[in-house]
Amino acid sequence: MKILAIIPARMGSSRFPGKPLEKILDKPMIGHVYDGVRKNPLLTSTVVATCDIEIASFIESIDGRCVMTSTHHKRATDRCADALEILEEKNKLKYDIIVMVQGDEPMINPEMISEGLQPMLNDSSIQIINLMGRIETETEFKDPNVVKVVCNMAGNALYFSREPIPNQQKIKTNNIFKQYGIIMFRRNFLLEYLKMNPTPLEKLESIDMLRIVENGITLKMVLSKYNIYTVDTPTELTQIENMMRNLSN
Repeated sequence: MKILAIIPARMGSSRFPGKPLEKILDKPMIGHVYDGVRKNPLLTSTVVATCDIEIASFIESIDGRCVMTSTHHKRATDRCADALEILEEKNKLKYDIIVMVQGDEPMINPEMISEGLQPMLNDSSIQIINLMGRIETETEFKDPNVVKVVCNMAGNALYFSREPIPNQQKIKTNNIFKQYGIIMFRRNFLLEYLKMNPTPLEKLESIDMLRIVENGITLKMVLSKYNIYTVDTPTELTQIENMMRNLSN
């Protein structure tokens, strides 16, 4: 199986402009993500998809691979689908599975990619898998930058929201979950996603995966054994830097 990891990243984040190149422990955040992803042994290749020369220049400076995509993409998943088409045309090959890892996941452990890939490798009917983790604090539960997800009895996504769902009292149960920006797609499904029109709830919540849920497509969620945190603000950057420093000591 040819498995391609794509890390979408752009400088124009509305909540934290320029964050991919903000440093954590003296390394740009996108460098932490790239190094963490490419250590996974199941991957055929790892690339960064961006529309910004600054990001591309840094990735090339660490001997990484980068693909330049359109400046018009508003969703990371759209950028990944664009990058896939560019790479396949350039290299004259087709990948089987695409792993999207958001460029603001500097705490990613390479084993998380295997967690998401294994069910897909075992069951050819699964078209998409999204990793999730447990929410352990009320602060995180109420944080609009943390995307919450609720699932059905089969472990498939019912809804994603930036609001506290399913119920604010449920924080006491330790059974509420957050979406991780680590998503596995079958190749053909990712290209189908690119052709789908943005959906009302996707635009309202600003969450890519709602396009899939609103179209009635099964989206499998997999609970990771790792608890990681995403960088959405300068304050979170400092907090995560302190966490990573403590982990490295």
